[in-house]
Amino acid sequence: MANSQKVFTVETLRRAAKQSFRCLVVPVPLRRAIKKYLREEDDPHIRKRVRQLSESFQEIKDTNLLLPETTAKSLADSMNSVETKRWKIQTVYGDSGLEYRDGETAAYIASRMPAVFSVCFRVFTEIRRRLPDFTPTKVLDFGAGTGSGFWAVKEVWPKSVEKVNIVEPSQSMQRAGRNLIQGLKDLPLIHGYTSLLALNKVINKEIDKENERKHDLVIASYVLGEIPSLKDRITVVRQLWELTDDLLVLVEPGTPHGANIISQMRSHVLWMEERKLRKLEKKIKKGEVGKEVLNLKSGAHIVAPCPHDGKCPLENTGKYCHFVQRLERTMSQRSYKRTKGVPLRGFEDEKFCFVVFRRGRRPRAPWPLDGMKLETLKERRANRKPEDLEIDYEDFIKSQVVEVPYIDPRAYDSDTMDEEEEEDGEGTDENEDEEEKIEEESEEKIEEENERASVGGGWGRIIFPPFRKGKQVTLDLCVPTKEDGSEGAFERRVFTKSKNPDLHLQAKKSFWGDLWPLTTQQDSGKEKPVDAEWCRPDQDQKWGSWP
Repeated sequence: MANSQKVFTVETLRRAAKQSFRCLVVPVPLRRAIKKYLREEDDPHIRKRVRQLSESFQEIKDTNLLLPETTAKSLADSMNSVETKRWKIQTVYGDSGLEYRDGETAAYIASRMPAVFSVCFRVFTEIRRRLPDFTPTKVLDFGAGTGSGFWAVKEVWPKSVEKVNIVEPSQSMQRAGRNLIQGLKDLPLIHGYTSLLALNKVINKEIDKENERKHDLVIASYVLGEIPSLKDRITVVRQLWELTDDLLVLVEPGTPHGANIISQMRSHVLWMEERKLRKLEKKIKKGEVGKEVLNLKSGAHIVAPCPHDGKCPLENTGKYCHFVQRLERTMSQRSYKRTKGVPLRGFEDEKFCFVVFRRGRRPRAPWPLDGMKLETLKERRANRKPEDLEIDYEDFIKSQVVEVPYIDPRAYDSDTMDEEEEEDGEGTDENEDEEEKIEEESEEKIEEENERASVGGGWGRIIFPPFRKGKQVTLDLCVPTKEDGSEGAFERRVFTKSKNPDLHLQAKKSFWGDLWPLTTQQDSGKEKPVDAEWCRPDQDQKWGSWP
């Protein structure tokens, strides 16, 4: 346990636990880049291609579920393939994979790229909040597609990234990604490869192989699900982990199949690193090696979403761990995803599963509620002073007045693009620079005010939508059961205003995917069964409030 105890207040506790977003808006540069790309492509059949792309995703998912794990499969290097299949798998069922030609790439950009960006941005933002000292300089994006992960990295860490290696077999996807980033400022050095084999060949030619091989951040988003073989997935993830110097991020769709992939990769990476540690400890005891082999990078732990490194408590329960990110639909999505006779909402909800690995053992930190004194409603009313009941109406009126700064609608809406600004970009660049400065200053102020939720322990995760019944709030939590985070359990907790008004208020304002503060004094040893009927999110009254 850490020596210095950081005491949270009710407000800082609430800010530290907040990890979700209500509704994300795709940044203006990305929306404009998508609109410009689609206007240049000018495909009259793009709406049909968007529908076919959605059907292809469903077909791949159904095919993957039919493939037995014992079937012989082999990854075919796309460099030697004339076709444009992204991940070509040879199976007894035939070739499974998704073809990305120019038409399919344009459909992907119009329909899927904003959602994938929003999910990556949500995951990277939590990493930045919980690991403020982590500033990646070298990034590897496996299965980069059109660059959704790169756009999210640039949005979260705009100045730290110096080099980006992109692995994407589809030449059409790579061309589209290069077209989308044209005109962006302060771009890092970007290298594109068609496979991990091609990347390793280039690395082996370098003089300093070890430094070239290691990447601070490795990303694999929405790609493992296109590889049906479990052995091939494990092989790919092991290769990505070897290329990782600090963080490895895996993201998949929020489906049972995607959650199963994330769970399998999570278990394998943790088991693999634990086995390495045990072997090193045995060698140290025998005197074969010295203790210096155990460094800060030995082992692995989960940064998010799991608050522990033990067995997933949802295994064999019929439920799966996933989250939702709501985003405002862009003009391209509203135009090309519309179907006849069906009204289209102005937003969409993207379900996703993810896991973030970090090298090294889980740090130890104080649990947030250990240093706090929380009163019951009866104690709070008994401790009130008469002067606390007095109201200063002048201060109250001033606090209700909110100054709303003027926002140029042209800077917000990507659909309004003046031809003069496109021809002469000086004024646009100045406005964008000013906006970036304002955003950076506001982010620095927010980061100074907010407290950080430590990865070391003491924070659970809300894994299902909060459920309100009357004045009670029920939360389904994944919590660590040991202070070192080696084991975890599923718990359902009910909060009432009479017993704890502070935590009750925080529970009312919490969303699906947020963190929850814990204390070591509570009895969390009993693992409660998962009630699959209660936490089914197919009934509106059981969803509660979520972003």
